[in-house]
Order: sequence, then C-alpha cells, then structure tokens
Amino acid sequence: MTGFGDDPFVTAVKPLVDAMGGEMMPPDQAGADDVVLAWEGEDVVAVRLPQLADSLDHILIALERKQGRPLAELDRKAKQEVVRILEARGAFSVRHGVETVAGALGVSRFTVYNYLNRENAAKGE
Repeated sequence: MTGFGDDPFVTAVKPLVDAMGGEMMPPDQAGADDVVLAWEGEDVVAVRLPQLADSLDHILIALERKQGRPLAELDRKAKQEVVRILEARGAFSVRHGVETVAGALGVSRFTVYNYLNRENAAKGE
C-alpha cells in the first residue's frame, strides 16, 4: 500500500481541505471530532475541521488571493460584492464576524451593516 501522503484519494481531497483550513492526518490519529474519510471500504484520511472563526480568516485570505490585492484596496462596489459572498457563506453568523470583515475591508462595522442591508433590500427581504 502507498504511504498516507502518496494516496491518490488524499491528493484529490487535499485542495478542498486546504481551502477549508482543515488539517489532514492518518486515520489512526483521528480524534473524536475529526472526520474520517473512507475509500473503497478502507479508512484513508482523517480531517480536522477548523473552528468557524478560523474558517472566516481562511475565506478572507482566499478572497484576497482571488482579487489579487488586499481587500481594503478594493472599490466600494467590489467590497459590497465581497460582503455578499461572505453573507452567502455564513460569515456573519460567526461571533465577531462583522468586526472581522470590517477590519479586512478597511471599513467600519456600520458600513458592513449598510452593505448587508442594501443586499437584503435588493432581495426584497
């Protein structure tokens, strides 16, 4: 059998785990809260999921990478789009989510709430 890191299934799921900010380990090192993934009836990899607050930081870093520059340097329309994406991903259900996003965007919490209210008004909520 191939080593843990050489397994094609591990290689296939690694980008997803990395994007979530998770940690991969051999199944025999899994804790009670870890998710063990099996392939063809055999446990192949365990995944330790991040805390929600860590996930938000990962999402912000990924959005920054996608934009190609710090989120604080985006124009107002682009910042509004970032807030829309973050809301769809549940970023504002995380404790201090609004404050974290405001800091990343270089705007006030009030501005983030305005962006959220504008988005919800556009949806007819």
